[in-house]
Amino acid sequence: MSIAVTTWSLEQTAPADRLPAAAPDGDVRIARAEVPSPEFSRFLYASVGGDIRWTDRLGWTYAQWREDLERPGTETWVAHDRGTPAGYVQLEGQDDGVVEIVYFGLIPAFRGRRIGGHLLSYGVARAWDLADRWPGRAPTKRVWLHTCSKDGEHAMDNYLRRGFKLFDTKVEEEPDVTTPGPWPGAQVG
Repeated sequence: MSIAVTTWSLEQTAPADRLPAAAPDGDVRIARAEVPSPEFSRFLYASVGGDIRWTDRLGWTYAQWREDLERPGTETWVAHDRGTPAGYVQLEGQDDGVVEIVYFGLIPAFRGRRIGGHLLSYGVARAWDLADRWPGRAPTKRVWLHTCSKDGEHAMDNYLRRGFKLFDTKVEEEPDVTTPGPWPGAQVG
C-alpha cells in the first residue's frame, strides 16, 4: 500500500528574512551537541520522528551516522527543557554558502509549548552564522529546508512564521510505513 506525500521546499535568502519567535515559558535552553555521537543523534531522530514516519535513517549503521555527523559544516543544536532533550535542529553546510536544515522537530511530549518556534528561530540564526564557526566556509547566502505532508500539523505554519518562502512543491507516492515509534514496537500516545 502506498500514500501520496506532498513535499514543500522553502528558503530564506537573507538574514533579515528570519522572523524570531517568542521564548517559551520555563527553563528552555539550546546548546550545540559538539561531540559527534551516533547514539545521541539516532535517539533524537527516532524520538522526534517516530510518530511522523521518519524512517529513512533507521537502518543506518553506526559508521553511517558517524560519517554524517563528522562532515565539516554539520551541526546539531538541541533544545533542553529543564535538562531533558526536547527537540533538535540539524544543519548541513553545503557548497557556495548554502545551509540546509536537514532535520528539525520536537519530541512529542514537548510539542504545543512554543518550544518549536523558538528552536527553529535559533537554528536559523545558527545557519546564517555557520561560517563563523567553520573557518574556510563561504558566508551563508541561503538557508533552505523541506517539509512534507507526513510532518507535524504545525510544521508548515512554523516555517512560514519564521520567514521562509515556498519555492517548490512535489507529490510522490511512498510506501505506507507503520509508525516506528521511538524504538521498535513502541507507539507514542
